[in-house]
Amino acid sequence: MLHVVQISFFADPGGRRPEELLQAWPTLVDVAEAAQRAGVRVCVVQASSHRQELMRQGVTYHFLPFGAGAATVDADGSVRELLEDLDPDVLHVQGLGFAPQVLALAAHLPGIPILLQDHADRPPRWWRRRLWRRAFSLASGLAFCSRDQARPFIKADLLNARTQVYEIPECPSRFTPGDQTEARRLTGLSGDPGLLWVGHLDANKDPLAVLDGVSEAVQWLPALQLWCCFGTAPLLPAVQRRIESDPRLRGRVHLLGRVAHQRIEQLMRAADIFVLGSHREGSGYSLIEALACGLAPVVTDIPSFRTLTAGGSFGALWPCGDARGLTAALISVAAMPRLPTRAAIRTHFDQELSFDAVGRKLASTYEALMAAKAGQDPATMAFPASHRRVPGLPRRRPGDPRRSSH
Repeated sequence: MLHVVQISFFADPGGRRPEELLQAWPTLVDVAEAAQRAGVRVCVVQASSHRQELMRQGVTYHFLPFGAGAATVDADGSVRELLEDLDPDVLHVQGLGFAPQVLALAAHLPGIPILLQDHADRPPRWWRRRLWRRAFSLASGLAFCSRDQARPFIKADLLNARTQVYEIPECPSRFTPGDQTEARRLTGLSGDPGLLWVGHLDANKDPLAVLDGVSEAVQWLPALQLWCCFGTAPLLPAVQRRIESDPRLRGRVHLLGRVAHQRIEQLMRAADIFVLGSHREGSGYSLIEALACGLAPVVTDIPSFRTLTAGGSFGALWPCGDARGLTAALISVAAMPRLPTRAAIRTHFDQELSFDAVGRKLASTYEALMAAKAGQDPATMAFPASHRRVPGLPRRRPGDPRRSSH
């Protein structure tokens, strides 16, 4: 059985106990279990202020004090010793921004394929690119939710011709569809259509553009109601002022604040349309959850959202920051004789974003990395098209040291 170690160098700033993190960080568990369900033996090595080993659903979790938040990386050698004992076939690193740690991994376990997975990372400033380029040159593959997200890294000359790029969602979701009438009774959500926002109130999510678009849409959708769930909210005062200053928004926009995860599922079952104004996302966990519930999305036209919605085949996409574009998209979706059926959206989710689907994509990627290690060409193998190398990756020019491995 293929043995993969998924490793995260990001330590919880709050220093929570491992049991708490497994509850608070569902993606940590879900990605591991998705791969495990696909027949991969999975261990997770997680940076933490605690030392503990836990077993959940056949996955072993090792919590150790190391990583970006530690004073030094693996000061006592415990991570190196653990990895040597685990003897993995593949190392799967969560995040692209851990160049020193990746270099250390490659030195400690030479010859082991390393997969780096994007989580809304950006290319670094120019003075750090040499270090990232070295780390990327030692990785066997990079994974993005959408292959288009690799383009900024290609443009920054961080990838070489040997690096494979794979298209894999960040995580699946455990949410399911449910009876809308019952969900409305339980949550109190109303509106025709009832819109749901789940995301921080910050500049990236752009709630002010969403409010502008909703305000304009009210002229055509007079029974519209918008319900907003959010965690951090640096723009909350501006959002409140915008609502209070507009009679078309007052009494129509409901700021629910932080909501328990289980209640988010009920709200998604109750709503008609999921709306979000993100300018960039590594994947879009709340959108994945909405699709799991069969909720039609009206979200921004960014790479990850295009991929998750099959190019807007379910719901609609609108340009970032374009309030009029959102208005038109809302009117268009609401005016459809029937919204995309929840069953059709859930079928898409099952095929592309479910535990089984994400697990298959992870397993086939791990297998491709192992095949490449054995000297086979993954591009000629019978893997799904979504797991082949992105066309247009830069080829090394003779004599160009920036594109060579280090």
